[in-house]
Amino acid sequence: MILRSKAIVALGVVAILVAACGSSTPAASGGGSGADAKGVLVPRDKINIEVVTHGQATDGFWGVVRNGFKNAASDFGIKYNYSAPDTESDYVKMSQLIDAAIAKKPSGIIVSIPNAEALGPSIQKAVAAGIPVISINSGSDVFKKLGVIAHVGQTEYEAGLGAGVKFKEAGVKNPVCFNQEVANQALTDRCNGFFDGHGTMAANGKVLTGQISDPAGITASIKAALQADPTIDGILTLGPSAATPMLAAVEEAGLTGKIKTGTFDLSTDVLNAIKAGNMEFAIDQQQYIQGYDALMFMIQYIQTKNLPTGDGTGLIMTGPGFVTKDNADAVISLAAAGLR
Repeated sequence: MILRSKAIVALGVVAILVAACGSSTPAASGGGSGADAKGVLVPRDKINIEVVTHGQATDGFWGVVRNGFKNAASDFGIKYNYSAPDTESDYVKMSQLIDAAIAKKPSGIIVSIPNAEALGPSIQKAVAAGIPVISINSGSDVFKKLGVIAHVGQTEYEAGLGAGVKFKEAGVKNPVCFNQEVANQALTDRCNGFFDGHGTMAANGKVLTGQISDPAGITASIKAALQADPTIDGILTLGPSAATPMLAAVEEAGLTGKIKTGTFDLSTDVLNAIKAGNMEFAIDQQQYIQGYDALMFMIQYIQTKNLPTGDGTGLIMTGPGFVTKDNADAVISLAAAGLR
């Protein structure tokens, strides 16, 4: 399960099944940001973009991503359809959704790539059909190989590396990493980077696992681990869907304030825990703009063939950033509104 990323860069930066996480959301053409510029290849009222991600409705993170898509579609006056499989790691169904999207002959397709081996053939099928594809969130290390024109997100190993450094600086000696979606390579990369940044090294790091659809199970698993090994003094979760039950486990074990915790991504629960001093940090990949910007970039590419190059390869970074007690207040209301 553990594969180490080779790239180290500077930190700082339907017909087939009913979609569980979204639905077709047409926007009024010509609305929001104004009329089409003269000379565009395709007018906005003719643009139809398909979005397929691995994120489920049970994970609040993806609700923020969908808000980005929804607001961009409204602002630019285009039609889009958002779909996802019913459960995490169901890449067979996700591939079917991508194939169904291709059959609609859309103007463009936006996908996440949590597992390139499983999803690559369908993505390459879209590319071969002449449909431009942009990836978001997962897939920063593989998108170019698949013919995807750009990726909007963060590099996961490096984000984990930063988390490990912060835990080390906080004096954590024996950290664990909780992975709620073990077939997602991006999450494996996060744990590997975390252990390497801490100095534990990935090969020696302890990874706990569970499912985002079973928060009670996450709580029980973490609580049992804490009770079995009192030397555990730090826990990193890989998303807010695991962070909330992790905080419950720490409280039930009587260790609130005595154990260092951190997580990837934001939620109201996470931000309140940081503000209260019960969590060290959250790694912010700004998922709202992953949705908003990916749709905006796709529209511009369809209309004008303009496309940001990001780092020169098409990688457009939205993170990682770190939310700590010093700046949590500033984003709490935005997270509650589904914008962060």
